[in-house]
Amino acid sequence: MPYYVYVINLDKEVKKSKRFRNRNPQMERRKTCLYVGQTCRDPKIRFQQHKNGYKSNRFVKKYGVKLNPRLYNRYNPIQTRREAELIEQQLAEKLRRKGHGVWSN
Repeated sequence: MPYYVYVINLDKEVKKSKRFRNRNPQMERRKTCLYVGQTCRDPKIRFQQHKNGYKSNRFVKKYGVKLNPRLYNRYNPIQTRREAELIEQQLAEKLRRKGHGVWSN
């Protein structure tokens, strides 16, 4: 079964969340806020699940705007869940280092 990492753009209103700001102390004001996840579903399906409240991250459900395939397509598909989880963590940290506000589980 293939796995996928995906990135979702979050509305800038997410910056009002103290929890989000605390996780991203180096976030640059003008950079996009993002959610990074991994799944065994097609990212489009997983995004809709988040928005519909199924196994949803609260930031994606409330602030999720759209998928950002430019940031994740090159990694997919992934052979194992373990590898997908590792890529998810690495991608989230890479984006955070670039100044984005990032939420990832």
